[in-house]
Amino acid sequence: MSGLPASKAHVPDIAGQVTYAMRTMGVAPIPRNYELFYEAYIGSNPTLTKELASLGGKATQAELDSIGERYFAAHQPRVVDNAHTRILGELDSLMRLLKQEQSSLESYSKLLGETYSRISTKNTSSADLLRNAIQLLSDATGNTMAHGAKTVESVVVRSQEMDQVRQELDEYKRIANTDSLTRLSNRRAFDEKLASIYDSPLGRNNVGLVIADIDHFKRVNDTYGHPVGDKILATVANVIKANLRRDVFVARTGGEEFALIVDGTSEEELVNICERIRMSLERTPFKNSKTGVNYGPITMSLGSCLAGQADDPGDLYNKCDIALYCAKNAGRNKSAHFEDGMKKEFQKGWLIYKR
Repeated sequence: MSGLPASKAHVPDIAGQVTYAMRTMGVAPIPRNYELFYEAYIGSNPTLTKELASLGGKATQAELDSIGERYFAAHQPRVVDNAHTRILGELDSLMRLLKQEQSSLESYSKLLGETYSRISTKNTSSADLLRNAIQLLSDATGNTMAHGAKTVESVVVRSQEMDQVRQELDEYKRIANTDSLTRLSNRRAFDEKLASIYDSPLGRNNVGLVIADIDHFKRVNDTYGHPVGDKILATVANVIKANLRRDVFVARTGGEEFALIVDGTSEEELVNICERIRMSLERTPFKNSKTGVNYGPITMSLGSCLAGQADDPGDLYNKCDIALYCAKNAGRNKSAHFEDGMKKEFQKGWLIYKR
C-alpha cells in the first residue's frame, strides 16, 4: 500500500503485510483498524489509501476512527454505545416496576392479615365484622388489581421498546457484517464463523471450508478499470450463491477472494461444490451488452479442506490456502482438496499469488 510501511520482503502474505504495517505505525490490532488497513492495502478505495497514508507513522485511534466512520458504517461505535445505554435504561425501568409490584403484593398480604385478625376478634359484632372484612378485601383487591394492570401495561411497553433496540442492534450487526459490493458476508463475519467451527469437538468433522480466488483479477482491473471489476465481483458472487444450498455460509474475504463454510458435508460433496462453482463461472458470459466488449473469460481457482483435517481455525485456513496454491500452480481454473503431501510443495513458492 503506497505510503505505508508494509515491507513485502519481510512479510510473506497480505494478512502479514497488513499486520506488519499496523505494528510499524503503532496501531492497536483491533478488527476495525485491521479492516481499514486491509482495504487500503488491496487498493479498493484509493482515497481511503491516501488518507490513511497521510497519517504517517503515528496515527492516533481517534484519527483512525474518524477515517473509518467516513468509509465504513461498521466503524461507528456510538451506535452500539447508544443502544447499550438504552437497553440499560429499559432494564432499570423494568426492575423498578417489578419492585413496585412486589411492594404492592406485600401491602395486599398485610391487608389480608388485618382482615384475618379482625375476623378472629371475638368482641366485634357480626355485622361490623362482616362489613369491615368486605371493605378491607375490596380495597386490597381493587388496589392490587389496578396497580397490577398498570404494571402489566408498563412491562409490555418496556418489552416492546427493548425489542426495538434489539432489532436495531441486529440490523447494525447485519450491516457491519455485510460486504457492501457483493451483499455477501464480509471478512469480520467470516472470522467469527470460522472460529465457531471449533466450539464443538463433535460437529467439526462434518464442516468444510473452501477458499476461492478469481484468476488474474488484477489484469481485469488494470485493463478495464475498477468499476468494471466491481461489476464482475458482484456477478461472481451471484454465480457462487446460485450453486449452493441456502444454508451455506458465503463471504467475500478480500479483494477477489471468497470463502465458503459448509455444514453437514463430506470430502466428496465439498469437491463437487468446488467443481460446480468453477464450471458454472467458466460458462458465465462477462460481456457489456451496450458496447459489446467481452471481459471474459473469468475463471476461479478453489482450495478446500475439512475441519476434521485441521487442529484449529488458523490451521484449517492455512490448509485451504495450500490447496488453493496447488490449484493455481496446476494452471488456474482448477480446484484442489487438501492432502498432507501438499505442504512441501506449497512452501517452495508462495509468490505465485503475486504473478
